Amino acid sequence: MKVAFLENEVWWGGAVCRALTMPYNENTNAVLDFRRYRFETSNQTAPLFLSNKGRYIWSNEPCCVEIKNGCFWFDTDNVVVEANGSSLRSAYLAAMKKHFPFEGADIPKSFFETAQYNTWIELMYDQNQEDVLRYARALVERGYKPGNLIIDEGWQQDYGMWSFDTGKFPNAKAMVDELHGMGFKVMLWVVPFLSPDCNAYRELIADKEAKHCLRCKDGSIAIMSWWNGYSAMLDFCNPADYEYLDNQLKKLVENYGIDGFKFDGGSVDEYQCCVNGSVDDTVTPQARNYAWNEFGCRFVYHEFKDTYNRGGKSTVQRLCDKHHKWDKYGLADLVPDSLVAGLLGYPFICPDMIGGGDYQVFINPNFKLDEELFIRMAQCSSLFPMMQFSIAPWRVLSKKSQQIVLDSMNLHCKFSDYIVKEVEKSLKSGEPIMRFMEYAYPGNGYENINDQYMLGDDILVAPVITKGALKRNVVFPKGKWLDSNGRAYEGPQTIEIDAPIEKLPYFIRDN
Repeated sequence: MKVAFLENEVWWGGAVCRALTMPYNENTNAVLDFRRYRFETSNQTAPLFLSNKGRYIWSNEPCCVEIKNGCFWFDTDNVVVEANGSSLRSAYLAAMKKHFPFEGADIPKSFFETAQYNTWIELMYDQNQEDVLRYARALVERGYKPGNLIIDEGWQQDYGMWSFDTGKFPNAKAMVDELHGMGFKVMLWVVPFLSPDCNAYRELIADKEAKHCLRCKDGSIAIMSWWNGYSAMLDFCNPADYEYLDNQLKKLVENYGIDGFKFDGGSVDEYQCCVNGSVDDTVTPQARNYAWNEFGCRFVYHEFKDTYNRGGKSTVQRLCDKHHKWDKYGLADLVPDSLVAGLLGYPFICPDMIGGGDYQVFINPNFKLDEELFIRMAQCSSLFPMMQFSIAPWRVLSKKSQQIVLDSMNLHCKFSDYIVKEVEKSLKSGEPIMRFMEYAYPGNGYENINDQYMLGDDILVAPVITKGALKRNVVFPKGKWLDSNGRAYEGPQTIEIDAPIEKLPYFIRDN
C-alpha cells in the first residue's frame, strides 16, 4: 500500500530509536521492519505514524514499511490512513482515541516524586548485600531523597533461579527491611531467560505436560541467543509459564518484601533468535512480547524498555541503555527519543541512567569519565517525568560537580507536584507529558526542533547537549516566559540564553 506525502508534510513515529532521524520528509530514505524487527536498538515501537497535517497511518498487524520518494510503501493493505484536523496534536489524539485509548490505571507517585536509583553501573555483575546497602546509605547521607531502588542483574545464582544468591546476599530480608526503613521501595531485575544447565530449569522441564519454555517447531525446547549468551526462554502465551513465574515472583514479594520488578529483555527480536532450529510460529514474536509486558504490568512497581504496540497502558518505560557520549546513543538521544515515545503512547518515560547505562562502555580500559557530560545528562533528565541514577556521583565527580548533580535531583523534587499532576492528566487524557514544540504550538515552523520541549502546558525546557557550550538558542513560542530568576522573555522569538555549567535553561509560562 502506498501513502504519498502531502505538500510540506512531515511525519513522526514507528520506533523510538529512530527519533534523531525524524521528522521524516519527502527526501527521507528509511526502512522500518516491524515483522523481523531489525532496529538498531530494542526499545518502544508501534506501527503508527503521525503528520503535522493532521493525518495518521496505523497498521493493524506487524508490517514492513519503506519511506522513499516522498511516499510510505507498506507490504500490507491492512493499513488505516485517516485525517483529523490539521496538526500533529490532532493526528495523535485521533489515533490514540481510536487505536490505543488510555486505561487510566494509577502509577505509584514514587516513580515521579524523586530520582530512582539503580545498582547496575555502580556494581555491574557484582551485586551483593554489603555494597547495595553501602550505596543506599551513601545516597541518603549525601542528600539524595530516597525513592525506588532497583537491584540489577547479579542478585541470582543463575538465570531462572528465583531466589537470592546467599553467598552474595546472606540475609536478603534484613537488607530489604533496612532499605524500606531508609525510605526506599525495592525492585529486582528480571528477564524471561533460564540457563539450561541450572537445577531450576531441569525441574521445570520435568513437567512434560505443561510444556514449559519456548519451543521449536519440532517440539524441542528452543535455545535463544541474547546478550548474556544462550538460554531457554519463558513463553507468556503459555499459561503454564505465566503461572510459573507469577508464583516465583510472588514468593519474592512475600518472603523478602520486594516491591516490584524491572522487566528486562523479552523483545520481539529476542523471541526470534533461536540457535537450534526454528521457533514455533503458531504465535508471533510480537504477541509474545505483548504477553511478557502484560504479565509484568500486573506488578504495580515495574519497568520495561522492550515494548511493541502497547500504547495507552499505565506502563513505566525506560529508554534503552545509553552510552557515555554526547551524540547518537548518548545525550543527544534523550530528548527526541522521549518525545517520540510520547507520540507512540508511552508518556511515562525514564531517560536511562545518568552518565549512561551501557556497562561495556565503563569496562573499557581506555574509558575516562567526562564530568561535563555527566552534569549535562543529569540536568537533561531532571525535568523528565522520571530520572535515574546508577554510578555514584560522589565516587566519580569533583565536589563542585557533585553539588551541581545533586541540584539537578533537587530541581526534579522541586517540580514533583507539577510532574505528578501532569502524569495524572496524561493517565486520563492520553496526551504526552513531554511534547514536541510542534505538538504544543503547531503552524509556527517548529517541525525540526527536537532539542527543547514542553513539559505539560507550562514549562519549556531547553537542556544543553553540546560539549563546551555555555550558551544556547531557545525558541520561545508566543507568550511571556519566566526563567528561574524571574527574568521575562517575550515570544515568539529565538534568543541566545546563557547556560553556564551549573544551569539548566527552563522557563515557566506566565499566565
